[in-house]
Formats: sequence, structure tokens, C-alpha cells
Amino acid sequence: MKLAQLIASSPGLFPEVLSDELRTLLDRVPPLAPVDVDHVIRRELGGAPGDVFGRFDPVPLASASIAQVHAATLHDGTDVVVKVQRRGIRARLAADLSILAGAAHLLERRSARARMANPVAVVEDFSATLAHELNFVLEAQAMERFADNLKTFGENSGVRVPAVHWRFTTPRVLTMEQIHGHSIDDTEALRATGFDLAELLKRGVRAWMEAALHHGFFHGDVHAGNLMVDTAGNVVFLDFGIVGQLDDRTKAIIRNGLPALLIDGDFVEVAKSIYDLGAVLKPVDLDQASADIAEIVEPILAKPLSEISYGQVLIDIVRIGTRYEVRLPRELVLVAKQLLYFERYAKLMAPDWNIPDDPELIGFLFESVHAERPAS
Repeated sequence: MKLAQLIASSPGLFPEVLSDELRTLLDRVPPLAPVDVDHVIRRELGGAPGDVFGRFDPVPLASASIAQVHAATLHDGTDVVVKVQRRGIRARLAADLSILAGAAHLLERRSARARMANPVAVVEDFSATLAHELNFVLEAQAMERFADNLKTFGENSGVRVPAVHWRFTTPRVLTMEQIHGHSIDDTEALRATGFDLAELLKRGVRAWMEAALHHGFFHGDVHAGNLMVDTAGNVVFLDFGIVGQLDDRTKAIIRNGLPALLIDGDFVEVAKSIYDLGAVLKPVDLDQASADIAEIVEPILAKPLSEISYGQVLIDIVRIGTRYEVRLPRELVLVAKQLLYFERYAKLMAPDWNIPDDPELIGFLFESVHAERPAS
């Protein structure tokens, strides 16, 4: 199921017909049996849910493939949510990953077409991602790292992350502050609060861009269930099971390649950036690659800014890289995925505002590039 969810939520890496068919698995997961929840909490926290917490709701707020979330109250009256890992999930995943790894190697050996999709690397990356998702201590540390990064810029005062309650957190149980508010795509409820929806969205997008392109550590799954607005009007990032990291070299390539793509129309430079970002499996053909990029991207960039999906542009770039057997890093797909999410929210929350037409966001995105370029 996790592999199906990866395929469904990774545009550009898999055929669209396969992604569409598996998309129903993103939110259709049966809940854990109460006895399994009780077992995990007893083992991890040393007591039954009703003893460890002042109140523990046995009916989950949400249920996913690896864990489910329950509302609870600490003995001091603090409202929290408790993320409980599915019992036995580690052993089942280990066996499944072993089978997938063998199948991936077999595909690479027997099919040139399969090699272009890089099944071995997909499974290896999938395994690394799952290892992070299965250790809730790592997720809690990611939450605090993201929160600390937010504090380095004053503009992020209205963006936050739930506080972790470490006394009740282990690799298989994560207890955090409960957020009261509305999902980012619940526009009807948000409008009733009187908050400026466009300003809320802009605040969240800017914080995410800063995280990715300045800090190099970003939230890798900002679907509507993981992005909320609390009762005080703060944008809240939830669920850090999937995160992305960009090293300095990758950030520099992206900051050079994106302006070449979006501003200069220098498709040779874009092709060079693609090759620099990934592992090249066959001889480089920059001229042909740049011509293919131009053929796909030029008609898109010729549209009015309000009609351009930069997330989709990046997905098309990933597809071109796959065609030329360039193994692009997972983080590029994660970046494109999050842009697609934000573009969807913009249509719901602020139809007259769009990311590429916002001077502050574009200025933030490219300011270091322009600062380094000599004046023409």
C-alpha cells in the first residue's frame, strides 16, 4: 500500500494511468483495532492509554498506512494528539521491501525501458523514506528543526509547528500539541473566521520556499491534511514523516536553473542543470535535450502568468530527464509536488493571486542569483 501511495503521489516518475488508478489509496486505510492501539501504547509508554493520559479517545481522528492519530488529554489538562504506529508494520514492510528490491534488480537487468524509470533507486529511496517514517523520534526532531529554522526570519511569526511532548514520544508513539482550527482547503470555514485567505497562503508558501531554498530542509508532503490554520490565524505545518533536504550544491544548481528556465529562456543552461543534478546513464546530448525542453516549456511560458503551473513545468522537466536516462534526485520531485499543492490552494483561497506573479516570492527565490550575476 505504501508503494502504491508513493506511485500515486509522485507525478512525473510513473505513468499517469498507474498514478490515477492508485490514487484512491491515499485516503482509504482501515483503522487499527483498539486492542492493537492498547498494545503499542503499553509497550512504548509503560501503561494503558487511560492510565498514561488523562483522557484518550479510542476512535481515531485519522488513519493512515503506517499509523493513526487519536485525540487525548494529558493529566494537566493539555490537549494533545497521539500518533500510534501500526502493530507489526516494521516486520511486514521489511519482508515486502526485500521482495521489491529483488523485483527491481530483475527489471533493470531485463528491460532497457525499465532502466529509464530506475526501479532500483526508486526502491532504495522508498526504503530510506520508510525508515524515517517508521521512527517517530526522527519525525519529532524534524518538527523542531523546521520550527527552529522558522524563527530565523521575522516574516515567519505567523507560521508554526505543533510542540512535541517528549515525555510521551518514542520511536512508535508521537505525542504533540493538538491544533484547533481548519484545514487549509476548508475555504468556507476559513472565510467565516474573517482571516485574509490570500495573506495566509502567501505566508505559508514563503515559509516553505525559505525552508527549501535557504535552509535546505523542507516539508515534503503539504497536502491539505498536513496544513492548517489555527484559531489565532497561524499557518501550521503538520506531519513531518516525509521531509526533503537539499545540499548547498543542489540548491545552487536549482537557483541557477530556475531563472534560466523561467526568466531567461536559456534552455541549454536548463539542460546542463538537469545533467548536473542527476546521475547520467548515457552520453550527454545537450542540444537535443534543450530542444525537447524548449518544445514542451515555451508554449507553457507563453501563457499569462495566472495560467502557468510551475509545478507542472518541473514535472515535465523530470520526465525529460527520465527520457535521457538522467537519474534526478527525489527532492526535485518533492519540490514539484509541493508547488502543485500550493497552486491548487491558490485557486481555492486567492484566485486573483498566483505564485509566479508575486514580487516578494519571486524576489526571494532569485535574489541570491541576481546578486551574484554581473550587471549587464
